[in-house]
Amino acid sequence: MTAEHGHGHGHGGVRNAVREFFVPHSHDHADRVDDALTSSQIGIRAVKISLVALGATALLQLVIVVISGSVALFADTVHNFADAMTAVPLWIAFVLGRRAATRKFNYGYGRAEDLAGLFIVAMIALSALIAGFESIRRLINPVAISHIPWVAAAGVIGFIGNELVAMYRIRVGRRIGSAALVADGYHARTDGFTSLAVVAGAAGAALGYDLADPIVGLLITAAIVAILFASGREVLRRLLDGIDPSIYDTALDALRAAPDTSEVRSLRIRWIGHEMHAETEVDIAPECTLAEAHEIAHRAERRIKEALPRVSAAVVHAYPAHGRVRGSSGRSGRDGG
Repeated sequence: MTAEHGHGHGHGGVRNAVREFFVPHSHDHADRVDDALTSSQIGIRAVKISLVALGATALLQLVIVVISGSVALFADTVHNFADAMTAVPLWIAFVLGRRAATRKFNYGYGRAEDLAGLFIVAMIALSALIAGFESIRRLINPVAISHIPWVAAAGVIGFIGNELVAMYRIRVGRRIGSAALVADGYHARTDGFTSLAVVAGAAGAALGYDLADPIVGLLITAAIVAILFASGREVLRRLLDGIDPSIYDTALDALRAAPDTSEVRSLRIRWIGHEMHAETEVDIAPECTLAEAHEIAHRAERRIKEALPRVSAAVVHAYPAHGRVRGSSGRSGRDGG
């Protein structure tokens, strides 16, 4: 499977490691899962588990918010509740994605997952607004926090709960090819580190710096905004039928390596939910019979699916090589990748 991931991670050192930890690096390729139904079931299980885990974490933090009055912890708790709630539209989307295609929805309901991704991005934006507003309000009117050890403990609990959920969501999302679930995983990871920022705010308050709490709240807001842009870019790319260029190159190389294909006229690939659909036009020897052309097209389809496990359907059109129209707009789109 090495050939699939041509944009390898390289050796970027600490800087790239930190960036990868916070910002969703493109992982459009996914491991092979038996079928769309199985991958949807895996996704549903992931959102159920993460909903329970984050809900319990946020409820525990909320109790301490009421007791302590910490605005940094409040900002973190709001974001944790929002993160937990993003599991609901994902759950609905995975259930819809299992429904068969109809005469009205010929491609099935996979786009529901991409729309759920938009909802996740909207929830991240909303939590950033609420956290920022509360932090600025407390900067203008500082309020001393109480029960500082409990606030610090809540921050640690928030980090552990969020990071466990983040690792689980990201791993499952990459396995089944769900951009929305991966984005939600990075959302949880950011929540985890903002929970550690709450600990820093509590430490500042313990040393007598009351403004440390709302300042940390603003830092939390900045972290939320960063993940908003990173996750939003990935979700919008899927909605606009964008793919990682390495996916295109992998499929193109697989087609061109076939001895019975003289040229690839065009190639188009797009995600629908966590499945990919491909269409291609290839040139074959002009003396091939209709039956031989049909078989070549089937072999090309198999090559694409072998190179890209998440491709659920590939439509291949075979043309006699001498019939190619020069300057056709359907030519390979490598230059635009």
